[in-house]
Amino acid sequence: MPEPTLPSSAATDAELLTQTEIAVRTAGSALRDRFGDVVTYRTREELVRALAVNDDTVADLLRPRLHALRPGAGWVEEELDGGALPGGEWWVVDPAEGNVNHLHGLPEWAVTATLVRDNQPVLTVVHLPLTGDTYTALTGAGAHLDDRPLRVSATTDLRLGIVATSQARPDEDEKVVRRVGASITEMFLDALVVRVAVPATLHLANVAAGRIDAFWQFAGARADLLPGALLVTEAGGRISTTDGRPWTPDSDSFLATAPGVHAAAVTTLSR
Repeated sequence: MPEPTLPSSAATDAELLTQTEIAVRTAGSALRDRFGDVVTYRTREELVRALAVNDDTVADLLRPRLHALRPGAGWVEEELDGGALPGGEWWVVDPAEGNVNHLHGLPEWAVTATLVRDNQPVLTVVHLPLTGDTYTALTGAGAHLDDRPLRVSATTDLRLGIVATSQARPDEDEKVVRRVGASITEMFLDALVVRVAVPATLHLANVAAGRIDAFWQFAGARADLLPGALLVTEAGGRISTTDGRPWTPDSDSFLATAPGVHAAAVTTLSR
């Protein structure tokens, strides 16, 4: 891979965000055109092929556009991968975040692209083709829904809060599945309402927008968590592991909250 080319100023990153948004919106229109009836499948192999068609449709449009914007940046091939990346710049892209929802005729899906620099998300675009909504964030410049600045909830009482979690990936390790189940039970006891659905990115966009007060997940992929982590951070939220330690892509848990409920959420999820 060529040596990464780094931008020389914050203004360059701002312009890059604008161009990334244009590219994601363009690619997202192709996924919207494919949305409609429920796609039937009888085997796991048929499911995988159907998912791949959606992914490839978007990636074939998006990859050359993002490569043109940052020729020296790497490209993460697998959206379910986790862990730290090598140094330099990388595009972390989920061509069809919530792909299985798309196949089932459900509206909760998006196209995401995040530029990661030395394992820190720098900018992100989360586009919902069905509604046209586009969430963006740029390090140090805030998070936005289209042109409207986002701010996390002012809630300070978890008992009055809406919280959410998500399934990180199919065929998760049994220990992780049981850990998720136990955490949902604890949150049922402590929070007002618990939402459980995929994909993670849309829950995190709701945290950034102040509609949901906390989101947690065990395990997880970079493409699931990095876009939302930047959105929430730039909207004034807190990011950590579920036991309150600093979060990195190597962590085995993830928590994003409004500041006022962070301590309570950590207490609940640490039981």
